[in-house]
Amino acid sequence: MTDTTSRPTIRLKPKANARAIRHGAPWVFDNELVTDRRSKSIAPGTIARLEDAERTPLGTVGVNPNSRIFARMLDRDPEAEIGADWLRAKIKAALAHRDRLYDAPFYRLVHAEADGLPGVVIDRFGETAVVQPNAAWADVLFDDLARVLVEVTGVTRVIKNAAGRARALEGLDEGVTLWGEGAALDGHVPVPMNGATYMADLLGGQKTGLFFDQRPNHAFAAGLARDARVLDVFSHVGGFSLACLAGGAQSALAVDGSAPALDLARQGAEASGMSDRFATRQGDAFDVLAALADEGERFDVVICDPPAFAPNKQALEAGLRAYERIARLAAPLVAEGGYLGLCSCSHAADLDAFRKASTRGIGRAGRAAQLVHTGFAGPDHPMHPALAESGYLKALFYRLLP
Repeated sequence: MTDTTSRPTIRLKPKANARAIRHGAPWVFDNELVTDRRSKSIAPGTIARLEDAERTPLGTVGVNPNSRIFARMLDRDPEAEIGADWLRAKIKAALAHRDRLYDAPFYRLVHAEADGLPGVVIDRFGETAVVQPNAAWADVLFDDLARVLVEVTGVTRVIKNAAGRARALEGLDEGVTLWGEGAALDGHVPVPMNGATYMADLLGGQKTGLFFDQRPNHAFAAGLARDARVLDVFSHVGGFSLACLAGGAQSALAVDGSAPALDLARQGAEASGMSDRFATRQGDAFDVLAALADEGERFDVVICDPPAFAPNKQALEAGLRAYERIARLAAPLVAEGGYLGLCSCSHAADLDAFRKASTRGIGRAGRAAQLVHTGFAGPDHPMHPALAESGYLKALFYRLLP
């Protein structure tokens, strides 16, 4: 049994919002804490006790003095033992939810704070799990986490994806490695989703190799795409285009700046038996949209799913201008009575701001529209009710009027 009495203690400043922590807020920022030489010298990843200004315990936290998020709430019990048993309970709870949702093991298994594992993302691809330990506490406990993951889920391979902006903000190292003695990964992994087969590069692709969050929005778009000509911009490995083809689209053109991503999209189309209706075009999305307009192209369904243009508050205004520009360039390519899907994964741009920017762009293109559907991430990406950032994904589907 771990001796929790030896844990360091960190304390909120008198004016810090202890009520928010008590009501579920999972993060404590460095400017909310009493910091001194002792607290700043705590090793990143240390498990500590959090107290309010009156020294009343608030819970157990993972600490990283190198991050703006100084502490992440792990457990409301200030004496909680954070180890294999604690991790096992969290993974079992997360798995039980996904088992109710999906009949095949392809999904986001752990969605960080919303699944009680702050900073930890785990995507499951059949017998392989890709883990992003984007918080110092999870990095320190990674071996325990990986062992429990194998034990609870039965996966035979765990990949540690220690890359990306989130880890850089935590001051953590980067790299992608195969954990333990699991079987080596040979080639790309086929992922069945929405009637199509996607090819995921788990070692060299973006994030964990595939974006599960858009699954319900892919399905909605597929329902619009029967007998349609589809344009999928920022397609990555063919997210919307392959789903639309599986839903009966006449044809689909996938546009992306990444040649490897488009190659995976073509492999997915071939594996799905749809390569005769699928084409790709590599290039900058803004340039390709403009070029397609000059070429007189029109599509029944156009979908734009760009990367996060507004990853933080500092980038918000520029990001909203970029979303408006995308809408302005995409709208002229939609045939009369066709559909335009616009997506944002920027947590700094809330739904209202994104909707206004998108609608403004459509108007600037001289098109009238109806907003027919608003989509979000799938239920394997639950939202932490006290953390707006966990509800980052928005998808707007407009019908452009004749």
